[in-house]
Amino acid sequence: MNKHLIAAALTAASLTLAGCADESTAQSAPAQQLQPIDVAQVLVKPVQSWHTYTTRLESPQEVALMPRVSGIIDSIEFKEGDVVKEGDVLFQLDARPFAAVVASLKAQINSAEAALEQAKSEDKRAVRLLDRKAISTEQAQARTSTLRQREAQLSALQAQLTSAELDLEFTSVVSPIDGIISRANITKGNNILAGQSVLTSIVSNQAMYAYFDVDERTWNSSFNDVTAASHQTVVMQKVGQSDFAYKGYINFIDNQINSSTGTLRVRAVFNEDSNQLRAGSFARIKLAANSISDAIIIPERAIGTDLKNRFVLTVGENNVLEYKLITTGERYGALRAVTSGLNEGDVIAVNGPARVGPGMPISPQTVTIDTSGVAFTLLNDNAQLVAKQ
Repeated sequence: MNKHLIAAALTAASLTLAGCADESTAQSAPAQQLQPIDVAQVLVKPVQSWHTYTTRLESPQEVALMPRVSGIIDSIEFKEGDVVKEGDVLFQLDARPFAAVVASLKAQINSAEAALEQAKSEDKRAVRLLDRKAISTEQAQARTSTLRQREAQLSALQAQLTSAELDLEFTSVVSPIDGIISRANITKGNNILAGQSVLTSIVSNQAMYAYFDVDERTWNSSFNDVTAASHQTVVMQKVGQSDFAYKGYINFIDNQINSSTGTLRVRAVFNEDSNQLRAGSFARIKLAANSISDAIIIPERAIGTDLKNRFVLTVGENNVLEYKLITTGERYGALRAVTSGLNEGDVIAVNGPARVGPGMPISPQTVTIDTSGVAFTLLNDNAQLVAKQ
C-alpha cells in the first residue's frame, strides 16, 4: 500500500514539473515575425492592342551612279561618306577629247553656214534669170535643191554639236539627288564605260521607309477603316535599343491582298535626322489598333509561372497570400495587361512569388504601381512612345 502511494506521489510531482517547464518555454519564445511584402492595388487603364512586325529600312531614293560618257577619271570631287546635294560635281573626267569634238563641229558649222549663204544667193539669182528666160527650169531647180541640201547639212551639224556639248557637260558627273554618298568604287586614272561602270552609290537621307506585311484577319479586324490619308501612327525600335523611340505614320497601303500569303503590304515613313536612321537597318514596328478598351494592369514582375500557367499572389483575409491563375494580354513597358483572373480592387504582391508563396501570412507594405513614361494608347502625343519590351 505504501509503495503504491509513493509511486503516485512521484508521478504527480513529475507532471507538475513538466507543466512548469512548458509554461516557462512558452513565455520565453518570441512572437512570430511576419514577412514585410510590397503590395499594390491593380490598375484599370484604357489600352490599345499592339501588333509587332519586323522589317528593314529602305531609302525613298537610291542611286547607283554611272557615267553617261566613257573616259578617264581625272579627279574625285567628294569626301566619302559625306552629305551631297543635287547638282554637286562628284567625278571629273578628262574633258579634252570631248572639247576637241565640239571645236571641230563648230568649225564645220561655220563652213556649212558659208556654203548655205552661197546657196541662198545662187537660188535668188536663179529666180531672176528664170523670169528673164536666161536659164532653164532644170538649172533653177538644181540651185534650189542645192540650197535645201546646205540647210539640211547645217541642221545635222548643229544637232551633232548639241550632242557633243552634252557629252562635254557629262564629263562632270554630278549628284542626281540629295543624300549620303558611299565610297568611290573606281579611282582616279581608271577608264570607265558609259552606262556600265558603277562609280558609287547615293541614298536619300530625308526620310526612311519601312515596309511590312499585315495578315488579312488582323487588318480586317483592327485596321479596316485605315487609309493612307489617315496617317495611322506607328512606332519603331532599332536593333540594340530598348525603347520604341521613333514615331512615324502609314503613307502607303497596297491595292490588293497577296493571295499567296494572305497579307497586305503596308509602308510607314519616318522623318528623322539623317544620322539617326540608315537604309538597310533591321527594325521592329509596333502598330496600335484603333479600338480602345479598359484592362487591368499589373507589373510584369508580379507574374509567376507554374508549368504552363501564369499566376499572381493576391492578398486575402488576415493578410494571407492566395494563388490566382491569370491570362495575360499586351505588354506596356514594365507593365502587363491581364485579360482574366483579376478584378478591379484586387491587391497583389507586386514583386511576385520570389520570396513568398500561397498560404503565407505577410505584413503588407502598400505601394503604388508606377506608370510614368508608359503610353497605353497613342492618343496622347505628349506621352513617351511605347516603353520597353
